[in-house]
Amino acid sequence: MTDWTTLNYVVVDVEGNGQQPPDLVELAAVPIVAGVVGEPSNWLVKPDQPITHFARKIHGITNEQVADAPVFAYVEADVLKALDASALIAHNAHVDVGVLQRKLGSWECPEVFDTLKLARRLLPGLGTYKLGSLVEEFELAYDLGEHDQPHRATYDAIVTARLFVHLAGRRTLEELRDQPTGGDPDDEPALF
Repeated sequence: MTDWTTLNYVVVDVEGNGQQPPDLVELAAVPIVAGVVGEPSNWLVKPDQPITHFARKIHGITNEQVADAPVFAYVEADVLKALDASALIAHNAHVDVGVLQRKLGSWECPEVFDTLKLARRLLPGLGTYKLGSLVEEFELAYDLGEHDQPHRATYDAIVTARLFVHLAGRRTLEELRDQPTGGDPDDEPALF
């Protein structure tokens, strides 16, 4: 059995412009090395299309805030460096991975741990597995300082990292690896 802390992880969260398919507006990456949550990296970028009213209502990022932000190509090298890990973690990961694959083209996504699916499997019967509910249930939103704003990429990435460490606990890597689910019926729709 393998200790889960032997892998280096990166936890990601993306906020989008509300278009379909969603384009990146904000991205945060938080490393987990030797089981310890590290410092976040984050980027605000100007999307190709405007941010919709619906997306603004969720994450609060306005078109004015990104008007002078760099386009993604300008930060791509830094993002790739931050994503250099043995495994990627996200809540409802198919959304974040999909956006990253569209933006990064030839990027090869490492093994993915989806905290939504992991929580459903390891904590049956909770009723809801939305990130905000899990954060509240396990009191994961402590000491966030300037990043204390739910639905922003840095907040969501930090609390997802804390959630993963909480779920991993004393489990082995083999116990954490996703088991086949027969598709994506557990996935929540992208709300941005």
